[in-house]
Amino acid sequence: MNRQQHIEHFVSSEPFDPASIEKLTPEQEKYYLASQWKLMWWKLKRHRLALICGIILVLNYASVMFSEMIAPYNLHTRNTEYIYSPPQSVHLFHEGVFIGPFVYGRDYKLDMELLRRNYPERKDDVQPLRFFCEGDSYKFWGLLEGNFHLICPPENGTFFLLGTDRLGRDVFSRITYGARISLTIGLVGIAISFLFGIIIGGLAGYYGGWVDVTVQRFIEIIRSFPELPLWMALSAVLPVNWSPILIFFGITVILAMLDWTGLARAVRSKLLALREEDYCLAAELMGAKPSRIIGRHLLPGFMSHLIASATLSIPAMILGETALSFLGLGLRPPVTSWGVLLNEAQNINVVALYPWLMYPVVPVVLIILAFNFFGDGLRDAADPYK
Repeated sequence: MNRQQHIEHFVSSEPFDPASIEKLTPEQEKYYLASQWKLMWWKLKRHRLALICGIILVLNYASVMFSEMIAPYNLHTRNTEYIYSPPQSVHLFHEGVFIGPFVYGRDYKLDMELLRRNYPERKDDVQPLRFFCEGDSYKFWGLLEGNFHLICPPENGTFFLLGTDRLGRDVFSRITYGARISLTIGLVGIAISFLFGIIIGGLAGYYGGWVDVTVQRFIEIIRSFPELPLWMALSAVLPVNWSPILIFFGITVILAMLDWTGLARAVRSKLLALREEDYCLAAELMGAKPSRIIGRHLLPGFMSHLIASATLSIPAMILGETALSFLGLGLRPPVTSWGVLLNEAQNINVVALYPWLMYPVVPVVLIILAFNFFGDGLRDAADPYK
């Protein structure tokens, strides 16, 4: 074969024309140039159930800021004439005529046979509800005096949407106030747990070796203890003469100290894989410190997964506080949380007569389900390329 034979090539000798290159459509360009967080948001919006649950959670946490205004009564207001009063129904029409939101007045009768209080309605006593009104005085967040409420009981009347307890206190108002403690304890706890999990798990995953072995054995020891008995034992250690604020932070720290292990293992497994990447080696060769490599280069790579894991850990802390307070080992009066409210419903005979005392369990179930559905959707959205 002639080695000097001309070999045909396919490189065009024509001048380069940039306009001849096929351009991306606006939709394609928007997708390919989007950040990871924007891709997560687009995928989360397609998960309708997770999005609805996220809106529910946002509304609940927003209501915590204005508990005093949302509750019709003050937290400690007692209506001694209406002890164990059943829930009052809200009506719009009276004898076919539209009146607006109102309740009927009530009488009090004592059933001597069943030893039960009865509150029959007076159908001729229409009591319109008041909105954006002045009612019971309170201290907004314990600082500012106020008496403004979104809804108030009628003039010279009552409004017990979810009934009253053994002291005549409005159950709905107490649930509204209790949400501030029960929902906040999950956020504060996960913040502490997040800090411990990232630091300890990050060190184990980045350095490996004896550091990793020591951390893993320590985590295994903690996880080997039964969770609920360990919570109970540590809660019982808290001094009974502590103030409600100290007890609140004590319970929060206990829940956080036992919940960081799962997050630490997730961080550790991710760092073990990412520390071998080229950009990590390049940062080391440029003299970056381990703290900068972990915080600047490694953690942002899977921060979305950590956030999804955090949303699934918050319900566990809410359930932990509710269980401890229900058993009398967590928060105690005068602190009000959903667990403290459920503590008053331990007597089955009382619950059989006054079932509305179990209503505080409803927001617990709804919030736990909302967190789980939202966390599940967020976890799927954390991998937008899937």
